[in-house]
Amino acid sequence: MTKTKYQLEYVLNTAPKLLYSRLNTPSGLAEWFADDVHIKGQHFVFIWDKIEHEAKVLMKKPNEFIRFKWLNDDPEDKEAYFEFLVTKEELTGDVALIVTDFAEDDEIEGNTELWDKQITVLKRALGV
Repeated sequence: MTKTKYQLEYVLNTAPKLLYSRLNTPSGLAEWFADDVHIKGQHFVFIWDKIEHEAKVLMKKPNEFIRFKWLNDDPEDKEAYFEFLVTKEELTGDVALIVTDFAEDDEIEGNTELWDKQITVLKRALGV
């Protein structure tokens, strides 16, 4: 079944480099995104409730974005990924995190609530 792409934006007002370190390293991701994260070969392994979920990095640009694809995603859904993009507003200097994800239409609202909770933990980890 094809998933729908959606994006969420969170203003975090921290240094882009500091934010990016929480998005592309196992230790940074383990602070807010998963119970634990480690690297196995070329893949990131995210652990929630002792269950492992592997993802590969599709693309990244230091201090700007990183894009992951879950290895257990439906092979029919070739477009699905999740991405963290760090942006800085030129006029105000505000730093924001844009999360791009894919979900079935009836799951987007619940997934958005989950992202909101995870970003609250990230803000705490960043001290913002």
